[in-house]
Amino acid sequence: MLWRKAACEVSLLRAFYAHRPKHLPFALYTMSHHPPELQLLCNLVLNTIGSLDDLESSLNKCGILLRSSLVMQVIDLCKDESLTRRLLRFFTWSCKNLNSGLEDKDLNHAIRVFAEKKDYRAIHILLSDFRNQERVLEAETFCVVADILVKLGREDDALGIFKNLHLFKCPQDKVTVTAIITALCAKGHARRAEGVVWHQKDKISGAESCIYKALLYGWSVQENVKEARRILQEMKSKKILHDLYCYNTFLRCLCESKLKHNPSGLVPEALNVMVEMRSYKIVPNSVSYNILLSCLVRARRVKESIKILDSMKRSGCAPDWVSYYLVARVLYLTGRFGKGNQIVDQIMEEGLLLPPKFYHDLIGVLCGVERVHYALELFERMKRSSVGGYGPVYDILIPKLCSGGDFATGKELWDEAVKMGVTLSCSSNVLDPTLHKVFVPNRKEEEVRLTDSKAEIRKSSPTKIGKNKKIASKKQNRKITGNA
Repeated sequence: MLWRKAACEVSLLRAFYAHRPKHLPFALYTMSHHPPELQLLCNLVLNTIGSLDDLESSLNKCGILLRSSLVMQVIDLCKDESLTRRLLRFFTWSCKNLNSGLEDKDLNHAIRVFAEKKDYRAIHILLSDFRNQERVLEAETFCVVADILVKLGREDDALGIFKNLHLFKCPQDKVTVTAIITALCAKGHARRAEGVVWHQKDKISGAESCIYKALLYGWSVQENVKEARRILQEMKSKKILHDLYCYNTFLRCLCESKLKHNPSGLVPEALNVMVEMRSYKIVPNSVSYNILLSCLVRARRVKESIKILDSMKRSGCAPDWVSYYLVARVLYLTGRFGKGNQIVDQIMEEGLLLPPKFYHDLIGVLCGVERVHYALELFERMKRSSVGGYGPVYDILIPKLCSGGDFATGKELWDEAVKMGVTLSCSSNVLDPTLHKVFVPNRKEEEVRLTDSKAEIRKSSPTKIGKNKKIASKKQNRKITGNA
């Protein structure tokens, strides 16, 4: 018996290496801790050439004794590399060959895998099999499926499954009710979520705080200030404590709405909300102020942004790097480069740790407004702070400098990056003046042409003012002759 088992393993390995692909990582098919039958099945699922029917015929010919654990291992190993249709065909083939060998937990795991891959067709097929085979759907599986279906724009299907959970032997309890409400509110379907709350009042005991926070977020996605305020009032009437998350969510809803309809009312309305927060002993944090600053920056309201940053410091709320970034960004975008540099220097004096993203974005803004020399100065500050992550900055600056004709500075930055061992994404062709096109502004030439054309028009035709003067002089001469 032992020699038969060894011969079977050898034949499986031979078949596997005969179908071994060239494009897969070598570690995938040489890992010694993977059994030969697992390696062979993964190879068939990932690399069988042809249609899905060809895949199934190859699986029929492999002659491997299937087990539920083996099927789940194949799904877990192939879920990130295989196409979902191939993985689904393998799973349905396994279900047919195992008959009732797969347990409910295995089927639930498979549905979660296909839901995470956002394959609606696979979810629909497996849920139909669940109902036909009278399997038990786990609450965790429903949470994942409901969330993905709503994200895919199929909220009607998610609600349909929730209403018919009894067909899947899954209870409509606090967990499943909270899951469908959270999924709906995450995409702004607050009205439909409130309908679920209304019909499931007796099943949300103990989860009211989570559910009402979800409803508040749902209305904030729609930027409906009136309904969001109503939810806050209902929470107060039901004695559900307001916390920092609730007010920050409402503040975001208010600021986004004001930004679109009344930007001048941004600051007074937001400050009123912060006063209300303090009346409930909830101190606004940097996130609260950053919500307001973000909207002010998008509205290009510079003075108000600087005042809000100063008011943060006076109120005892320490600005974080996002606060400084937002103010520096609006200063650079509106041409106040000196003040923007002062903000950056102020951050460094305070010793605040800045991530590479802070420099990446601001350097990109400066390059976008054609102020490359300021971008180079900011890059020098970045290198002095030793934060790392210089690659994206080099990829921005080198092509920008060469496009402006400054190939010498671009070459210096290129050599500097190579010396530091930084991997660059831009091509070395940008350093060649014969290959890289240089941008030459032609605005002055257009102005000269316009002035020349205006001068020609004045010479060729008399002006309207000259005509009016001639007419007035003729009238005066007539009056004089008449009186005489």
